[in-house]
Amino acid sequence: MGLLQDKLAKYTLPQKYKAEGTYPYFREIEGKQGTEVMMEGHRVLMFGSNAYTGLTGDDRVIEAGIKAMRQYGSGCAGSRFLNGTLDLHVKLEKELAAFVGKPEALCFATGFTVNSGILAVMTGKDDYIICDDRDHASIVDGARSSFSHRLKYKHNDMEELEKLLQRCPEDSVKLIVVDGVFSMEGDLCKLPEIIALKKKYPGTAVMVDEAHGIGVFGRQGRGVCDHFGLTDDVDIIMGTFSKSLASIGGFVAADEIIINYLRHNTRTYIFSASCTPAATAAAMEALHIIQAEPKRLEQLWNVTNYALDCFREAGFEIGDTESPIIPLYVRDVDKTFLVTKLAFDAGVFINPVIPPACAPQDTLVRFALMATHTKAQVDDAVAALSKVFRDLDIIK
Repeated sequence: MGLLQDKLAKYTLPQKYKAEGTYPYFREIEGKQGTEVMMEGHRVLMFGSNAYTGLTGDDRVIEAGIKAMRQYGSGCAGSRFLNGTLDLHVKLEKELAAFVGKPEALCFATGFTVNSGILAVMTGKDDYIICDDRDHASIVDGARSSFSHRLKYKHNDMEELEKLLQRCPEDSVKLIVVDGVFSMEGDLCKLPEIIALKKKYPGTAVMVDEAHGIGVFGRQGRGVCDHFGLTDDVDIIMGTFSKSLASIGGFVAADEIIINYLRHNTRTYIFSASCTPAATAAAMEALHIIQAEPKRLEQLWNVTNYALDCFREAGFEIGDTESPIIPLYVRDVDKTFLVTKLAFDAGVFINPVIPPACAPQDTLVRFALMATHTKAQVDDAVAALSKVFRDLDIIK
């Protein structure tokens, strides 16, 4: 082996958990994502998905994708900057901008490349990007790629955020970037307090990642900014297609000045192939369904509130979640993997969350709801997970 292989061969954690039979990743799903899926030859309840609206297997979304492929082909063969812009992309951008309440929007091939791309270029060397320490990895990578000063504050700690703002020069741009819904713990950002600080400190702008907020919060699922009634005070709204919009891709929405700059300077936009016709059309159809079927959002919250009550009554530690993301704290890495395996064996798919996605003492399994889950499915999952957690002495 060469030096590179010698170096990388020291990474043996996957092999350790494979040998113990608790390795939880890259399991193959044998069909559509839904509330139940086939995996490794048997049916399991799917509580590890981000498909909050339950639209990934909806025939209308599938047919929209098929129709777009027949009309436009399977790909765009280039970037939006050159030969890869379809009228379909422009139509979706207009609809997304109107949906989240901003003048313009840009669509990207993935949600990750929205954050990693725009944060790398929006601010300069004399400016500041300020992040919550539980922001998504795409935000972290984007901030790292910027020439700006990077600061972070303890999760939802508004006192520390204000101290950071006080340290920054008044004539510098201070961009606060925050998840609307934190994807592992399910709690919300303190957006009203953040906006109050924006107004208090000149030169401050706010960007909200609505990846887990769209389709879940606000009027017709318009997101956390709408939920708090603060859309006009937020400068930049980011979203993804891979969750409630049942596709793959992402977008950023803002005023004309910001979008004009990003359209001509964001490397992950200019140098990436366009979002495929099928993915674009599928996201657009999902957006139409969300707006036309308000009962879907009502169903999501009914089953979410039911599950929250069930877990609390069963004695689980679920933290401060306010969303369909329910963290079930384990607080031990090895036990977290073991819980995931035993739950799968019992017919329940959940996701383990370990460092670096959380602190070592905060490991958990992530239980997430869709609008299409039933209370009976929640009952079955809570019963199975209660037995696993009791057998491992995590809950009494």
